[in-house]
Amino acid sequence: MRVFLFASRNAKEVLRDPVNLFFGLGFPLVLLALLSLINASLAPEAGNLAFWIRNLAPGAAMFGSIFMALFAGMVLAKDRTSSFLTRLFTSPMTPSDFLLGYTAPMVVMTMAQSAITFSVACFFGLPFSVHIIMAIFMTAITSLLFIGIGLLTGSLTNDKAVGGICGALLTNLAGVFSGIFIPVDLIDGVFKTITNMLPFYHSVEAIRIILNGSYGEVLPHLAVVMGYSAVFFLIAIVAFQRKMSGDRI
Repeated sequence: MRVFLFASRNAKEVLRDPVNLFFGLGFPLVLLALLSLINASLAPEAGNLAFWIRNLAPGAAMFGSIFMALFAGMVLAKDRTSSFLTRLFTSPMTPSDFLLGYTAPMVVMTMAQSAITFSVACFFGLPFSVHIIMAIFMTAITSLLFIGIGLLTGSLTNDKAVGGICGALLTNLAGVFSGIFIPVDLIDGVFKTITNMLPFYHSVEAIRIILNGSYGEVLPHLAVVMGYSAVFFLIAIVAFQRKMSGDRI
């Protein structure tokens, strides 16, 4: 119950800011619409290869979940640098309870954001099927990567630094190395090697595979994403626990 109440409070902190609502829910839709228009203006063979809606929709859903890193990190950083979290440290909540309270609302918001994104994608030609529901759940799972990054950043820095790291830096890195803007299959060499080493491309691929109904092919991509997620969450728990005990990191 205490985790549920804490998670509800954190959700309200995010949702009360209209800017958060635009970037978390509106920006992926803007991205989806713009790239769909670009696809429509290309030659049929080029359009299908570059921004086919079955590839574009998973990318837009993943891109929306990147903002969960910003939301989670901002709320945690603000709480940590204020007296609010200091007072909560006297409660029986553990570091895991705190981080779960920050994580749960972000997962729910990711599901809502991805549901809206896939619904809008249907107007751009994405066939409606039960696989969309499974893709929403997969987007929520892969969002743990970004939530973990946000929690780690929020545990170590202030809210201004979180805005720079999880806002400008992370969104650009994930956008470039996920294949949203530049299809990875069209590029070889060092760029493709780096892309395969990072989890962003694998996040999009996991969602895309589920959306296409090829469930048996998702495990290698999901394993990469969950491996990175576990590392970020473990480091975030250690960092947050040290902050609770008053130790310097």
